[in-house]
Amino acid sequence: MTRLNIFLTLIAIVCALGAVTSQHEARKLFMELEKEQKEAINLAVEWDQLLLEQSTVAMRTQIEKIATEKLLMKVPDESQIKIISLIESDSAEVSVDKEEL
Repeated sequence: MTRLNIFLTLIAIVCALGAVTSQHEARKLFMELEKEQKEAINLAVEWDQLLLEQSTVAMRTQIEKIATEKLLMKVPDESQIKIISLIESDSAEVSVDKEEL
């Protein structure tokens, strides 16, 4: 009878260790799942921002295409561009880089 009690006690200890191990593994997996869900949310936000940026760039490109093809507009030379500051009282002129246009 004593051997049976020892055997059953060992089986109970092994089962308890298995339960603890599986619970620990479940917690680790749940934490990993939450981390991946947060990453998915961040990627979705970034994707939306990229789509917005793409639509903005596409709209500007489309406007430039219509302006040059249908309205026969063109970007003026640097010598023809003058920017007047409304903040300063002396109407100072500022030069403009071609890249800013």
